[in-house]
Amino acid sequence: MLESINPENGELIKIYPEMTEDETSEILEKTECEFYRWKGFSFDRRSRLMHKAAELMLKQKEKYAELVTIEMGKTIAQARAEIEKCALVCEYYAEHAEKYLKDKIIRSDAQKSFISYQPLGTILAIMPWNFPFWQVFRFAAPNLMAGNAAVLKHAGNVTGTALVIEEIFREAGFPENIFRTLILSSSKIENVIRDKRIAAVTLTGSVEAGRAVAKTAGEELKKTVLELGGSDPYIILEDADIERAAETCAASRLINAGQSCIAAKRFIVVEKIYADFEKLFTDIMSRKKMGNPFNEVDLGPQARIDLRDDLHKQVIASVKAGAHVLTGGHIPKGSGAYYPPTVLSGVKRGMPAFNEEMFGPVAAVIKVKDEEEAINAANDSRFGLGASVFTKNTSRGEEIAAKWLKAGNCFVNTYVRSDPRLPFGGIKDSGYGRELSEIGIKEFVNTKTVYIL
Repeated sequence: MLESINPENGELIKIYPEMTEDETSEILEKTECEFYRWKGFSFDRRSRLMHKAAELMLKQKEKYAELVTIEMGKTIAQARAEIEKCALVCEYYAEHAEKYLKDKIIRSDAQKSFISYQPLGTILAIMPWNFPFWQVFRFAAPNLMAGNAAVLKHAGNVTGTALVIEEIFREAGFPENIFRTLILSSSKIENVIRDKRIAAVTLTGSVEAGRAVAKTAGEELKKTVLELGGSDPYIILEDADIERAAETCAASRLINAGQSCIAAKRFIVVEKIYADFEKLFTDIMSRKKMGNPFNEVDLGPQARIDLRDDLHKQVIASVKAGAHVLTGGHIPKGSGAYYPPTVLSGVKRGMPAFNEEMFGPVAAVIKVKDEEEAINAANDSRFGLGASVFTKNTSRGEEIAAKWLKAGNCFVNTYVRSDPRLPFGGIKDSGYGRELSEIGIKEFVNTKTVYIL
């Protein structure tokens, strides 16, 4: 049984029975059969359906946003923005897929030679709860447009969202079995990965989940794309606009109540401006409003009580190791999985706040001597998803972002985010492969050489 529980008040929303092996196998069989028909659809036909999916989401944005807020606690304003972004990615690939996947002529010794991009089959997506619509659509839009079929194993606490996404594609006119949801616990997913009807696997989730999925898929010689955790460093140099940097850093740290792989987590500040930045940043964080996500608040609850409690354990361990709490750092009284905006100072290597991913509204402020030490501290992490640098010298910031920061997504004077037009993914323990853009749609196609003498 999979339970969906409202994190704002702890009330049970619904219990979903797990699918049996026979039910799972039947879905995989139907999806594979549908794939062989779907891959023959023209890009124009697929595009019309994808545009329709975008239209439906925008038309029923409020309904879908409310579901997200109820199931995982995202503020209603951020939930609406998530639905809008899903519509955007559908429209983007509806308009660009054919151009990205058209045959590419290559001059060679042949009379004619070219590259052809062919769909692989049914792609299994294992998705997390923190962006329950966006994570799915950024996978589904390019892969369905490429001619692949899709099966989704979503996080158990957002099963309602998973089923609604399936309904959206069906209502838009997609073939009934081209996108299906598997209601399964994580313990059952290994057999699905090994199933001969699954061509490849994509996962967004924890490092541990990524290792397990990569191991199983590797044994079956199936391609994977992994977007895993992050401990994004934000470097604030001595010439930064401190007020702008502090506001931006606070906003990034509190996106989705801090439950984002690319949220700012470690704030690395040169000592010349450290005291001023810390004071301003702490003041901003302490004034952020936490409460019922249906109200006008800056952050709602964490998605689950156990996740909130694990986060607090990391804070306690960091304090025991020498960090200091400047604001927050406690579990509030009352119901709900709430955790306040928290700032830790004096954070050093070896503390959970430095070494681990803090998946919640906890900011680690780190003092360094200069730019070189800041870059070293930023790169001193097993993660490599996102990073940002703040400086009035944009040329200097560009060089640091492009050449010296070890991450898949490096920004200057703003917070890290994903964009359908740009590739997204990480290195090191943050995973491999890329989603979005032209690169993302080519991850799960057969890049085929055709040579005619």
